[in-house]
Amino acid sequence: MRTAKIERTTSETTIQLAINLDAQEPVEISTGVGFFDHMLTLFARHGRLSLIVNAKGDLDVDSHHTVEDVGIALGTAIREALGEKTGINRYGTSFVPMDETLGMASLDLSGRSYLVFDATFDNPKLGLFDTELAEEFFQALAFNVQMNLHLKIIHGKNTHHKIESLFKATGRAFRKAITLNPEIKGVNSTKGVL
Repeated sequence: MRTAKIERTTSETTIQLAINLDAQEPVEISTGVGFFDHMLTLFARHGRLSLIVNAKGDLDVDSHHTVEDVGIALGTAIREALGEKTGINRYGTSFVPMDETLGMASLDLSGRSYLVFDATFDNPKLGLFDTELAEEFFQALAFNVQMNLHLKIIHGKNTHHKIESLFKATGRAFRKAITLNPEIKGVNSTKGVL
């Protein structure tokens, strides 16, 4: 089974996280930031993976440290769970409509970290979640998984819908990329390593 457990403690956050890429239950998310919990749940459900996150952060300051540090922990856990990436598709792309919004995620589990984030949000805050933190989360995720991640809102108006479409699309693209393909012998790279 492709699994990992991460415990990360700093002066700003304490995080326990567990992931199983080959199971769909349980999904239990608790960060103290309701909108972010909702987004992580969507990522897990659309990625068809088990994810447990228990995070406590300095929410009296704001939600920045909690969101970013969960991204770091999740990215680290995914990288550990993938191991040598033998037999995976490696690439995944997904377009997700959310009412008036259309979002896209395309990723490569290349071992190289890069984020392209092409989205703007009119509403600066959704509950305790500062909407600019969407990019911070995906930056932390991409750099710690060591993947190329391209995210784009093709069109849309509602900020909630835009961010939700990106989390769903990333989950769905991720599922495609991590799926074991019996036609792939070894690692899907001419270098022989990812």
